[in-house]
Amino acid sequence: MPHYHAPLRDMRFVLHEVFAADTLWARLPALAETVDAETADAILEEAAKVTGELLAPLNRSGDEEGARWNNGVVSTPAGFREAYATYIEGGWVGLAGNPAYGGLGMPKMLAVQFEEMLYSANASFTLYSALTSGCCLALDAHASEELKQRYLPRLYSGEWAGTMCLTEAQAGSDLGLLHTRAEPQADGSYAISGSKIFITGGEQDLTANIIHLVLARLPDAPAGSKGISLFLVPKFLVEADGALGARNALSCGSLEHKMGIKASATCVMNFDGASGYLVGEPHKGLAAMFTMMNYERLSIGIQGIGCAEASYQNAVAYARDRLQGRAPGGAQAPQKSADPLLVHPDVRRMLLTMKALTEGGRAFSTYVAQQLDLAKHAEDAGERHRAEALVALLTPIAKAFFTDTGLESCIHGQQVFGGHGYIREWGQEQLVRDVRIAQIYEGTNGIQALDLLGRKVVANGGVALRLFAEEMRAFVDEPASRPFARELLAALERLESVSAWLLDQTGKDPALVGAVAVDYLNLFGYVAYAYMWARMAAVAQASRASDETFYGTKLATAGFYFAKLLPRIHSLEAVIRAGSTPIQNLADDQF
Repeated sequence: MPHYHAPLRDMRFVLHEVFAADTLWARLPALAETVDAETADAILEEAAKVTGELLAPLNRSGDEEGARWNNGVVSTPAGFREAYATYIEGGWVGLAGNPAYGGLGMPKMLAVQFEEMLYSANASFTLYSALTSGCCLALDAHASEELKQRYLPRLYSGEWAGTMCLTEAQAGSDLGLLHTRAEPQADGSYAISGSKIFITGGEQDLTANIIHLVLARLPDAPAGSKGISLFLVPKFLVEADGALGARNALSCGSLEHKMGIKASATCVMNFDGASGYLVGEPHKGLAAMFTMMNYERLSIGIQGIGCAEASYQNAVAYARDRLQGRAPGGAQAPQKSADPLLVHPDVRRMLLTMKALTEGGRAFSTYVAQQLDLAKHAEDAGERHRAEALVALLTPIAKAFFTDTGLESCIHGQQVFGGHGYIREWGQEQLVRDVRIAQIYEGTNGIQALDLLGRKVVANGGVALRLFAEEMRAFVDEPASRPFARELLAALERLESVSAWLLDQTGKDPALVGAVAVDYLNLFGYVAYAYMWARMAAVAQASRASDETFYGTKLATAGFYFAKLLPRIHSLEAVIRAGSTPIQNLADDQF
């Protein structure tokens, strides 16, 4: 049976030693009185218990049983309701929420560590509260004060859940094609009619109410994405005093039968004149919804890291115990019938790849969260604007690169187990199935790549890229003796050179961005991880004498990353510079 134990030592290393989170929090007035290193560590310790002891044991049984639909009623697997009740008692849904409406106000740098634990322990369970957290963000940023007062406290408490209703049968990535209608009513509400698909937690038995955020068109809406508005549509209407009223005119038509995350209810939702309330301004709903979507994109990226960490932990344990063959240089355990799998170089290659990518992703998710905290809480306007630019630049990388490498790592973990990795008993095949969706939902990774290259680099002439590059150069220059500084600088120069070439060529070739965007995002991702590994290595080198085991391991893993993984950027550069012609040469009827 698989087991999960939160990597608390590494999380504390990233938070406190690499990013000096407590120093940052102390200078941000909104956080200074809320959190310090001791508080953060206590929260992480408790989170490790919740995820390892409460949620992880339900992961396999939840997958086997799945969510069930019966005449519009959805039941979650055995144990989920009880676990959810315990989960919300701890206030976990509102961990980073606005204290003005009942949230705990913790920084995002801390919240991402908790999210990783959740996805490692039980991705299906996690999705119910992850959507609620994103719903809260959108309402807090765009809803009227009346709506916030009525809905946010019960959402932050976890008594109610939230969803995101975007996709329709004919409108996936192109939301401008959606048909759902919103008709104004005399009382100021709107009658919402239409069907949405792929709605996570659209119906479930965990909470007393479900608050749907629905994209729809008003009668006077212009065509395309500029004519979309956002509406709050509760499963049960809410009275002025907060009491639940009548059932709204909406229903769950069916559940999708999926490859993975089977305990997460993925619903077809039908709205039949349901009462809804406008969130934000008319025709500007897509911009409001992107507040939620950008949160979910980072969260789903972390799903990749979390599943990879769970796969790594179990693959290492198996490689230590499983006896197969002898080490290349001779028997390492001559008293036994064979040596452990861990002695074989190819098994070590897979495990080190998993370790280097997962720990690099953990550092990068914390870095992006740091920028989110600065964008939200920094007193200096210039510091806020810089952080906002970096968040915009790095979010598509976080979503896509975390999930691409997360799948790679889960496949490596399955491979370490050999045939045992393909059967249900050991849990590795479930992790492969569960993590696969993360490359697809919340905007496919191809869409993320187009966003990065087309909007965040080419459209603004690489302004945000230069901010990130300047930060990396400042790190390399001070002091010059930092480990892997030369390798990081060379990788940065390669990224800058490729970016400059693309900026020059895109005006000449309209197909170029679409042809090379994925390769560019991956190249950028490896360079960003190199920056994270250089920062971690600098701390490890300075602290090695105090703990050779931990810091020596960190330095050795950094050495593996720079020697064996970062060189992937050379082939990516070659593919990018080959341009769009090899892709465009084939006529449509030749496929």
